[in-house]
Parts: sequence; C-alpha cells; structure tokens
Amino acid sequence: MKLLVSCLESSANLHFEQILNELQQIDENIEICGIFDEKFTKFGKPIYKSSEFSAMGFVGVVPLILKAKKALKKMINLAKSCDHVLLIDSPAFNIPLLKSIKKQRLFCKVSYFVLPQVWAWKKGRAKILDSLCDNLASIWPFENKYYSRSTFVGHPLIDEISEFKTNTAKNSIVSFLPGSREAEIKALMPIFRNLAPKIKEKKLLVVPSNLMNKIDEIYGDVSKFEVVCGTQNALVKSDFAFICSGTATLEAALIGVPFVLCYKAKAIDVWLARRLVKLNYAGLANIIFDFAGKDPLHTELIQNEVSVENLLHEYQNHDDEYFLQGSKLLRSYLDHGSAKNVAKMIYSSINQI
Repeated sequence: MKLLVSCLESSANLHFEQILNELQQIDENIEICGIFDEKFTKFGKPIYKSSEFSAMGFVGVVPLILKAKKALKKMINLAKSCDHVLLIDSPAFNIPLLKSIKKQRLFCKVSYFVLPQVWAWKKGRAKILDSLCDNLASIWPFENKYYSRSTFVGHPLIDEISEFKTNTAKNSIVSFLPGSREAEIKALMPIFRNLAPKIKEKKLLVVPSNLMNKIDEIYGDVSKFEVVCGTQNALVKSDFAFICSGTATLEAALIGVPFVLCYKAKAIDVWLARRLVKLNYAGLANIIFDFAGKDPLHTELIQNEVSVENLLHEYQNHDDEYFLQGSKLLRSYLDHGSAKNVAKMIYSSINQI
C-alpha cells in the first residue's frame, strides 16, 4: 500500500500516527510520501516537513503561498504512483490539492479527515468536498447537517488521550499552555509570568511546544515554572490550566481539567476572525455544547480581557464538579476514537479500485 499524505499541522501528524498504527495492522508493507513529520521516515521521506508550513492567523500564511504552490505540483506528481490519498485538515492547501488530483483523473481515491469547519465559515467548501472526495471522515457528530456524504468516524483525541479524570481530587498543580506558535507564546508568557506569584502553594508547570529548542528566546524567563514536555502529561496531573485557544483546550476538556481559554493576537487577525467566523465561541468544547443547546463549559478571555486580574479571578472561582460532569458529557458526545474507522475506510477504498 502506497499512501500520499498531507499533514501540514502538528495536530494532523498526531492524528496520522494513530491511523498509521491501525493501517499497519492491516498491511505491514506501507509506504508513505508527501508532507508529514520526520518521525515517520521509517515509512518514507517527506518532500516537505510539516513544520515548514506552520503559520499563525490570516496574515501569517502570506509568505507561504509560493512554497505551497511548489508543494502542490510535487504532490500531484506523487499521487500518480499512489494507491490512496489521505488529506488531514488544512483546507487552504488540501482543497486545491484535491481539485488538482481529480482534474488529472488519477486512479487513486481520496479520503479527507478532519473536514473543513464549514459550520464556522466558508460553507461553500462542503459542496466541493461532497462532489470531489471519495470519503469524508467527520470528527464531529453534527457535521452531517453540512456535508451530505460525510461519515462520523469518531474523534481522534479519544484515541490519543490515555487517561481521563473521574473525580475532583487535588494534586496542587497548575499548568500554563501558551500555545504552539511563536506569536501566541510571546503574547501570553509575560502575563503568565506576572500571574504565577499570585497562585500560592501550587506547583506551576509550563508546557512548551515543538519550539523547545528556543525556550529562552521565545518563552523568556521560566524560572517560576517547571518545564514539562507533553500536553496530556501535564494536564492529567493538573487541578487547573491556563490555555491558549486551540486543540489543547479540547484535550483539557476531555481529560477533565478545569481551565480558562486565553487568546491574544494581532488586532487585524482578531478583526478578520470576528467578521468571517460565524460562531458564538472560540473553544471547541464550548462550540460542541452550543450545537447541543448546552451552556458553555469554560470561560473564554480574548485580547484585552486576558489580564492577570481576570485570569486569577477565573482560577479562584471555578467549579470543579461542574467541569467534571461537563467533561463526562463531552466524552459521551464524541463517543469513540477515529483511527480504526479511518484505516478501514482507506483500505476498503483501495480494494474497490
């Protein structure tokens, strides 16, 4: 089995790792090519590393346009010799790639996993994927309202999280997760540093991203914190967390760690997001609860709302039991993991060719 893979984000690589493990159970002779993390080089060498496409916000992607165009041409050529194509998230790149592959009338079928969030913006993408994709693997149970041909396969984080909280027992640990991109980290870490001395009698953890090799340059002085690698490793120990908007907020919500979502970005990025994105909330758990007609699970602080005083207030006044019950409800909504179902979907498509 030869698989063309498009994983531009670090989260996409985490999801792909689980899928690859399941595919190996079906076919030991897997070969991969495309864009992915270097940790998968046992199965094939990437033409570009995922990290080369990392960007923040609407403005940050502009310098990557030329590289993306070159990458598209290389990916289309690779698709000619592949049995299947797996696109994960990143619609700004993966939809043009999908269109090009279908225009070439290649024999390989295409599966799209982590579908574009058309329930937030750009609803027209749903029609494109419905018409061009062979398989639409949805991670949200409500997405069949937007995609006519999607299949709910489960959520990848259910596969990736190994431990969930079942009670409100305390460990006297608080975690700080300032994001995965440099601009996010530099915006939040000064506030986190000023907040740290006000959280008494607690062990404070800071969880760096893949920018660990630049921790002094990007994170600044972290002497007030213990540096811990691995988001889930830190969260499962924690009584509370301060988290930059992103996938880590959903991880915390599923694990059962009370947290406050914090987000600071360039004013133009936030302005554009508020004009383009038609959602009531930024946090994924809150979005899911909103679709289900439930109250939000956690507080969201955006831009100037992110202050030492506001963060401290949320920490001191959170409700552990409310959050734990909400976390259990969230898990029931998402139901099961997705890796096994996506692997079966890919293998079935190859056998139908």
